Parts: sequence; structure tokens; C-alpha cells
Amino acid sequence: MAYTTIDDGSKYFQTTLYTGNGGSLAVTNDGNSDLQPDFAWFKKRGASESHALFDTTRGIDRFLSSNSDAVEQHQPTTGNTDADDIASFDSDGFTFQGGGGAINQSSNTYVAWQWKANGGTTTSQTGSDIDSVTQANTTSKFSIITYTGASNADSDSDNNSGAYWRVKHGLGSTPKLAIFKNRSNAAGWYVWHHKLGGTQDQKYLQLQGTNAVATESDILFGNTDWSSTEFEIGAWNVVNRDSQTYVAYMFDEVQGYSKFGFYKGNGSTDGTFVYTGFKPAWIMAKRTDTAKNWYIFNTKFSPFNVLGTTITANNNDAQSSENSGTYVDFLSNGFKWRQDFSHANASGGEHVYMAFAEHPFVSSEGVPVTAR
Repeated sequence: MAYTTIDDGSKYFQTTLYTGNGGSLAVTNDGNSDLQPDFAWFKKRGASESHALFDTTRGIDRFLSSNSDAVEQHQPTTGNTDADDIASFDSDGFTFQGGGGAINQSSNTYVAWQWKANGGTTTSQTGSDIDSVTQANTTSKFSIITYTGASNADSDSDNNSGAYWRVKHGLGSTPKLAIFKNRSNAAGWYVWHHKLGGTQDQKYLQLQGTNAVATESDILFGNTDWSSTEFEIGAWNVVNRDSQTYVAYMFDEVQGYSKFGFYKGNGSTDGTFVYTGFKPAWIMAKRTDTAKNWYIFNTKFSPFNVLGTTITANNNDAQSSENSGTYVDFLSNGFKWRQDFSHANASGGEHVYMAFAEHPFVSSEGVPVTAR
């Protein structure tokens, strides 16, 4: 059996850097494979600005901000001073038709993290309790799910009598990471990660915040473990409320391409090594035992180790390098911290992460990858 089903991670995930021009601009990805994005996460690098997250299920005229609990915003069809006009997601990149601060301001530098789902083609799913629209890639195990809250989910107290609702996700396997956002009502981003515990444990993190792991009894993720076809939610308005609309991004692991894991820091410049089974292209790590930021690292910010430039998902800060920029090495089969970084490598600190590959440790043909 082959080590991995994905030899080239750039078929399903890419990072692209570009400079805005304030008007018409076509940006082409530079990975080994062409990638037409279905989920694109944009951030200005050189100055403060909110993140802007788009996907082809909700429509490329709508965006959310990972650093905010704000409702879904609609960009206009011509020039805009806040978010920018995306004209299209293309066969290998994207095109803007207007200018503004969030993703295409003239002379400003940006990063776009992009995932492929199903080319914008969605499937209407009849769930056991709530219908959904899914756009899934069952090879890379990524799904975009939209749904409307159940008509009988009208208060948080509904779950006192054991009411839960099941929804189809389209992955074809059981998710290990889920990120929920209420689109029509101001509410936080709620993150479930399998290393926090089973869904019945009701433990969560908030993407727009720094809080440590928290628990919300009975009303969040249901009382039955999620399956390869459905996930279960309670009646808390952050995931399920009558007539309110939601989006969820769900992932499962693929050997050699993606990993959603846990590690403990050691507080040393000879830091914790985290095995992923591939050379990472991108990681996002969050300390869970105390309040800390969500830190994103990727290979495009530096062509060599040590990687010291980072962006935080939960605030609007520009990219930064702290403590002389000695954070982390991306290796052929994982990553290794290179300083006592309190957010990601404090002694005894507990962390979860999500990571995507540049290249598997060993290809499907048995060819090992080299280090950076």
C-alpha cells in the first residue's frame, strides 16, 4: 500500500504572496500543480487589516473575518474601500476587479492561503434533522458545509431535554477538525479539534480569540460521536438557531498531506519536535492551557529555516518577527521549535495544530523528500 494518496500537496493547498494594485489584478499561483481555490483566506502582510475569508459555496462576493465575530459581509460589484472586489477564482489563482484595504490596496503586500474543494460544485444533502449544502473533496478530506438552523432550535435551553440535530458533511470520513461560524448573527468562530477530546466532551476554542480551551455543557456538539456521514450539534446559537445561517469548514487527516495534532512544549531552543509525516507548507498552532494567540507559519515567508515570520489568525496585526525571528524549523517529516516561545513552545505548554504538506515524507512511489 502506498504511503500517501497525495504526492503533490499543491494540488489541494497553496500559499501565494502578491502586491496589490488597487484595481484590476490577476494573481497566478506558483505551485507544482494548478489550483483553483474554493476556500481563500487573505491577509495584508505589511500593515494592520482584518483577515478576509471567501469560499465558492457562499459566493465570492461574501467574506468573513477570522479575527472578528461580525456577520458575513457583502462586497459590492465595483470598487470598495474595505474588502475588495473579487472578479473570479481562476484555474490557477484569482482575479480582482477593484481596490481597497483588505486584499488589494495599491502597493501593499498580501498573502492568500487557498484550499481546493470541488471546483464550486455543491451537493444538497438531506440530513437526519437539518439539510445542508456540501462542497467536499474526498481525496484531500476537506468540506465546506452551509446550513440553516433548525426551526425548533429556538433557545439554549432546548438541550436540557436532550434535543440534538444531525447534519451531513460530505467528507466520506469522520472529521478531525471543524470550524463553525454564524453568518447572519454576530457570534464567535467555534473550533472543535479531535485532540481536545471527543465531540461529546463539548470542548472548544474560538478562532477570533485567545482563550484557553473551554467547555459548554450539553448545547454545542451533541451527545453522539460524529460519523463518516453526519455531525451533531446542539441548540446554542453559535452553531444552530432557528432561521440563522451557518458555514462550517471540516477536515480529516490524509497521510502525507494533512495533520491535526497535539504536542507539549519544552521551553528550549532545542525545542519540541512534532512529527507530521510530511514536509509542512503551512501550520497554525494554538496553546490550549492558557490564553494565547493562534500563530500561522508558512514556507513562503522565508525560503529557508529558521522560520521567524508569523501572522496571528485572531487579530488584525501585520506579519511580525519577534525575538530575532528564531521560531521553528520546517523539516522533511515535521517541524521543530527553536526557542522558548511562550505561545508555542513554553515548557509543559499544551498545544493543538493544523498542518498541510508541501511534500509527503515518502511519495507513493517510495521516493523520500529532502529537508529544506
